[in-house]
Amino acid sequence: MNKIYYLASCDTCRKIIKSLPENHNLVFHDIKQDPITVAELEEMYQLSGSYEALFSKKAQLYKSMDLKNKSLTEADFKKYILEHYTFLSRPVFIIDGKIYIGNSQQNILQVMKALEEK
Repeated sequence: MNKIYYLASCDTCRKIIKSLPENHNLVFHDIKQDPITVAELEEMYQLSGSYEALFSKKAQLYKSMDLKNKSLTEADFKKYILEHYTFLSRPVFIIDGKIYIGNSQQNILQVMKALEEK
């Protein structure tokens, strides 16, 4: 099952969703309305190889909690992502067993290519 984890209130996520091909066949998962589960995070971890790769250092809470001055472990990244949706780097796409994390132009181009191959 191909999926997108996103935040409905995020302008960047909305813009990316609007640009998706018509027949994308994605299951949408708004992480604020429906927080990610441990199992879902584990699947993302298996595909990405690290919790840090899934962690957003752009989050307001990251700055306000002064986490950049702490040395965080993989267990810390996992804990923070599960505690608050804002720590998940968004959007996260899982397409045909591959994971695409974040909104970089290169990443979104890879997502578009993967979806067009369907």
